[in-house]
Amino acid sequence: MEFERDIIKALRTWAQRSNRKPLVLRGARQVGKTTAVRLFGKEFDNFVLLNLERSEDRAYFTRFDRIETAVSAIFFDQNIDPKSGRTLLFIDEIQAEPKAVFWLRYFYEQFPYLYVIAAGSLLETLLEPKNAFPVGRVEYLVIRPVSFSEFLRAIGETAAANILEEIPLPEFAVPKLFDLFHIYALIGGMPEIVQEYAINKDLTRLKPIYNTLLTAYQDDVQKYASGEARSQILQHCIRNLFLEAGGRIKFQGFGHSNYGSRETGEALRTLEKAMLCHLVFPATQTTLPPLPDLKRQPYLQVLDTGLMNFFCGLQQSLIGTKNLGEAFQGKVIHHWVGQQILANFDSPLDQLNFWVREKNQSSAEVDFVLPFENRLVPVEVKSGKSGKMRALQIYMDACDHDFAVRLFAEKIALHPAVTPSGKKYSLLNLPYFLGGQLNEYLVWMKKK
Repeated sequence: MEFERDIIKALRTWAQRSNRKPLVLRGARQVGKTTAVRLFGKEFDNFVLLNLERSEDRAYFTRFDRIETAVSAIFFDQNIDPKSGRTLLFIDEIQAEPKAVFWLRYFYEQFPYLYVIAAGSLLETLLEPKNAFPVGRVEYLVIRPVSFSEFLRAIGETAAANILEEIPLPEFAVPKLFDLFHIYALIGGMPEIVQEYAINKDLTRLKPIYNTLLTAYQDDVQKYASGEARSQILQHCIRNLFLEAGGRIKFQGFGHSNYGSRETGEALRTLEKAMLCHLVFPATQTTLPPLPDLKRQPYLQVLDTGLMNFFCGLQQSLIGTKNLGEAFQGKVIHHWVGQQILANFDSPLDQLNFWVREKNQSSAEVDFVLPFENRLVPVEVKSGKSGKMRALQIYMDACDHDFAVRLFAEKIALHPAVTPSGKKYSLLNLPYFLGGQLNEYLVWMKKK
């Protein structure tokens, strides 16, 4: 069973552009890059898959000195007439042959009729300035774990997926969508997990897949490590990523270790390049652009909340929950909202942001801030009506607009609010399963 990802729409948009460049897919391993391109390849007259971890496929780039000869050899071996329609060439695990990475520029310049996509589980390590990556001659697209709407379609809840797109959402749909979201929030968005659950609806069958995924990430450390000491700290950081996720962290002594700030920071940034985590540094201003303050403690967002739930042993306690805001001191739903926001981003330049004001007598923190038109909109994730919004009100007093959002376990409501100092603003309350559609609801809010 295969389910179509939203990323297919983005791939179609790329393919329709007359000035398209070779497309480089970025994303952690096992998020579905290869599967998505295979599905997309069915829409072409010819589809060629080269996996450069195989020596026979890598040979096209090692045996020949000219790209024209290599392309001719590929068409010859695949028994394809270059004039026989549209051809998609997918170069997977491209990091295994640096010459193939360098040649991407020539695909763009000399073979504009070819549709070329490249991907690789360790591709991020090639994006350093010291490497001859063809900057300006390729474009990028990020693939992340399955979104809520993708999950709904995967498990056959087509009506729920369709109604989720209605702005505003009909009130009658809210209870069922909460129930479905709680299942999604429990198991996560890794494609293999979602596919297995869609087939069997059996949580017990997922455990071996979680273990396999986590083991694979740990095994990958050897490919990033340049020595035994670096391997050990990377192993330590991977083991503790999911335990420390969902909160602000310190590099010094990360994961109850004796490692210093510098070595931990380098290890976590390596894992960030592999897209296993995001180090989300806070902004301190309330205007665009949200400039992260790298001197302050970052918030740790990991690849997938379902993996976090499994690794931390939270899944059993989440079964049957009616309000994720109350689970694990709100950590689970806060992290899930971050993942939903990220799922809506397809550019590697898009980043999560939150806001802080850290003073001795009056510190405040807003969960997320979202760029919207000329505003930086605060987004609070609260457990219910009684959730205090002191930090949000401080932010609203400091910002130059009157938009604010609260995500919690209630229905949609838009109403006027006033800060203690008297500033009037509009507060949009949304059920937290709409965290991936914040931009659409801000557009709706602006029109009201």
